[in-house]
Amino acid sequence: MTSKVIISDDSYGRDLTSRERDILRSIIHLYILKAAPIGSRHLAKYLEKEMKLSPATIRNVMSDLEEMQFISHPHTSAGRIPTDKGYRFYVDSLMNIEKLTGREILTLKQNLSTSTSDTVLKDASRLLGMISRYLGIVEIPHLTELIVLKIELIALSSTKLLVVLALDSNIVRTVTLESEIQIDLKLLDEITSYLNERIAGKTLKFIRDNFYEMVSDISHYDTPLIRLFLGSIDKIFESQGTKDRIHIAGTQNLLKNPEFEDLEKVRGVIELVENEEIIVHLLDKYEDTNGVKVLIGKEIRTKPLDDYSLIVTNYRIGSASGAIGLIGPKRMHYSKMISLVQYVSELISLKEK
Repeated sequence: MTSKVIISDDSYGRDLTSRERDILRSIIHLYILKAAPIGSRHLAKYLEKEMKLSPATIRNVMSDLEEMQFISHPHTSAGRIPTDKGYRFYVDSLMNIEKLTGREILTLKQNLSTSTSDTVLKDASRLLGMISRYLGIVEIPHLTELIVLKIELIALSSTKLLVVLALDSNIVRTVTLESEIQIDLKLLDEITSYLNERIAGKTLKFIRDNFYEMVSDISHYDTPLIRLFLGSIDKIFESQGTKDRIHIAGTQNLLKNPEFEDLEKVRGVIELVENEEIIVHLLDKYEDTNGVKVLIGKEIRTKPLDDYSLIVTNYRIGSASGAIGLIGPKRMHYSKMISLVQYVSELISLKEK
């Protein structure tokens, strides 16, 4: 399993020395593990097997890294923490991709191999959230370019009709229609056959835009059923609304991270999860991404996510595609999470092969 990571074009200023790179990498590794500012003595002990450096020497290097804005110095601590620029340099230049464990691979394979086409995306978001301890997010594909294979009309009652659209990529769309007057159900099979003759093999978008021309001779079926159907074209053939476009899982696990001991940050997470539209619009930008993209803090260009990082790639099921990824604190285990997102994407894409 290989992961192509898309890096930014940011300029980092002068090249870092080998020692500066090693110390910056170690600060970030320790901060990811400890979630606390890293001091020179702690760092000297961590590095003692690789390089014998005194705390004073390390302090000098840390001072240089701080001056270059790769790390910062919280007012409440003598230690240092990575900045967005530091994380960016780490992801682009210092990080080695970490493989998933055999147990993690087995868990993902077993769960997603038994998922149905209806549940695989929801299951994927749940597994992403469970393994990462961050927010697992999976975008449901846009349906407008999918082809209608078959339409079925099912009477739920004398005033309620279920429209079932079987689409390519093994996707099924259902819409419930209600009539104020009783529907004549005697023509149901005949009208179903009529509609299949005209719309099967066409995309949802084409059908929505050209439906009246495609069924111009349907008017002789002047029944409440036909009037109900004709009056609901946009509802039947439109793409999903925002609330139907995404699966999000892992909120409780995310809140167990030390960053969220602050109640304000907890409130921010809850608002983010409840306002799915923000995440949907964000993922829409990356549904055609090649490889894995990592965005850190303000790079996401979405104000509520300034304190987060996003790892995102795309998946494809037949002719349908969508974005998949993780949202978590900037103190994210990037090297492992990139592998996780990439592998889940591959498993989803294999469902149709």
